[in-house]
Amino acid sequence: MNKRTSLSLAMATGLLAACGGGDALATLACTDTTTAKLNIPNLQVASAVEVAASGVLPAHCKVTGALNARTGIDGKQYAIGFELRTPLAAAWNGKFFFQGGGGTNGFIVPATGNLLNAPTGTALERGYAVASTDGGHNTGQSDVSFGIDPQARSDYGYNAVGQVTLVAKKIVQARYGQAPARSYLLGCSNGGRDAMVASSRFADQFDGYVAANPGFNLPKAAIAEQWDTQQFMSAATPGQLPKDAFPASAMNLVAQKIIAKCDALDGVADGMVNERVACQAAFSIANDVATCTGAPDASCLTAAQKTALQNVFGGARDSANRSLYASWPMDPGVSGQNWRFWKLDAGFAPFPFNTLIGAGAMGYIFSTPPDAPSLADGGIGYQLGFSMDTAAAKISAKTGIYKESALDFMTPPNPTQLGTLKTHGKLIVVHGTADPVFSANDTMAWYDALKAVDAAAPNYARLFLVPGMNHCAGGPATDRFDMLTALENWVEKGTAPDAVRATVNAADPDVMAAGWPAKRSRPLCAYPKQAMLESGATDTEEAASFECR
Repeated sequence: MNKRTSLSLAMATGLLAACGGGDALATLACTDTTTAKLNIPNLQVASAVEVAASGVLPAHCKVTGALNARTGIDGKQYAIGFELRTPLAAAWNGKFFFQGGGGTNGFIVPATGNLLNAPTGTALERGYAVASTDGGHNTGQSDVSFGIDPQARSDYGYNAVGQVTLVAKKIVQARYGQAPARSYLLGCSNGGRDAMVASSRFADQFDGYVAANPGFNLPKAAIAEQWDTQQFMSAATPGQLPKDAFPASAMNLVAQKIIAKCDALDGVADGMVNERVACQAAFSIANDVATCTGAPDASCLTAAQKTALQNVFGGARDSANRSLYASWPMDPGVSGQNWRFWKLDAGFAPFPFNTLIGAGAMGYIFSTPPDAPSLADGGIGYQLGFSMDTAAAKISAKTGIYKESALDFMTPPNPTQLGTLKTHGKLIVVHGTADPVFSANDTMAWYDALKAVDAAAPNYARLFLVPGMNHCAGGPATDRFDMLTALENWVEKGTAPDAVRATVNAADPDVMAAGWPAKRSRPLCAYPKQAMLESGATDTEEAASFECR
């Protein structure tokens, strides 16, 4: 009997005892959802309170608690914190929703059920019971020192999702007297990674997943964060930081040149690049962006700027020119505010967010043994001194204390071998082609490899690319779409999504800067198809005028 089965049986036995036994579990009142009544091993319920309806959120029961409290090897106290919100019995839709995390986790995001890019609503409003977790540490996102503790690493990478899922579903069963009929996991960024990892590790626990802009190769992407900073700084003059070496005008120029070369390839000049394959072949920074002959201005880039950008978009490499992470698509979304926030200028600090979060994550969580660098300078020193030959190799290293490498605990095991998912569930992956954190090229390569292994992969896994979209949202893009409904229709009705209608966020500054109409919509097409203007179509602002081909 494996550990998961043993835990499930122990919880079921405890719940039966707590609720009176019999063929069906009795309904457990919200305020009776206590440690003693649940009798689940290693669970401590901190509170269970009835929350009145407020604004758009319905009345519900909010349970907070922790699993597996312990002392780490660093002497700090750890536990897997979680929150579970369950609607009133009459409002419950019979389903369970796990809300994926983000960044380095470290705190519990209210379990209302973030629907990612959906224009409105939450899963709780739709009648779901919703769970979220802090990933096994409550230090906040700015403190990555939990990476010193090997179990905290594993909890962050996968174990917190696995453990909380089992416990939350048992509490749901106790509350309503029946287990959820369907279970879904949705997340973006690290939450998207949660979804892809769960589709491999915990595929028997969920019926469907939405993995948006997923960091499923996060340790390798972290190497790229160090690489990018080194490249941007190579074009900096003394006293400059990445934001100074690459002002907004520089990336606006690159975006304009991409549009000039690629915009009309999909049949309409609309400021969007849907014909991504032809664009990657047609556009080059070397040939299509002017080189400054004098002082740099908004019409040209210096030779150093062009070299740096070519290196960034070409992907991280070691001194032997071996690839360490994927290349990046050339997309007009590189002018987006979110792209700049991550790659060049976080705004609230003088460094890019890829430095502020990337240096610590690399040094404490993804390096074995941990480098534990000083981050007093914001992480810029660690990034500039990072060796692509020696330090990068630490993501695959193990020791007697750290028995799992970063690649072991952060990435999906055998990501192209998804046999349980194939028989049990569906996976929708969404990725913006101008994501500055995780490369859409890496996600496309994964999906191509999955289909190479199993030609039937589209029957259980589909990829949707969002032209122009930055990390999770933003950029000049149609970044408003409802993937939960698409997933429900696939799982519950057998209707596989070939295209999903997407609209703009009219209030987005990148959309306003592009001058796009508020009514613009486009189809997001199941990869490898792309949205192309139909022959004879005249309304170029309506999704129905485009077809996937």
